[in-house]
Amino acid sequence: MIVRLLGAAEKSGGLGVLVSALGCAGCFPALGSLGAALGLGFLARYEGLFINTLLPMFALISLVLNLVGWLNHGALYRGLMSVAGPVAVLLALYPLWEFSWSTSLFYGGLVLMLVVAIVDIFKPAQVATCRR
Repeated sequence: MIVRLLGAAEKSGGLGVLVSALGCAGCFPALGSLGAALGLGFLARYEGLFINTLLPMFALISLVLNLVGWLNHGALYRGLMSVAGPVAVLLALYPLWEFSWSTSLFYGGLVLMLVVAIVDIFKPAQVATCRR
């Protein structure tokens, strides 16, 4: 029961980061144009709220839940991939924002979060067990 709840929360954190980024056409033009094409242009007036509050909050929630999932499952590569996306997003938003390549880091983190969430839907991680 808790494992399913944890998995759903991990995916919702990634979805929250994506929706928050879709609302900011000025900061992330590729995602902003995709959001406008999907009819999310009305979110532009909430751009400050999305970028300054919701985006880091969802990335942090996703990071914490992925760390808990990593500790529960014990899969090294899967855990590293699930944690790398939110860490890349948070690094791109705060300490590395001034650099020109931080946008690429941000998009890479988003793509990695999306890929890990899709893989987790089709092939969920199993709890580590001892084999004798």
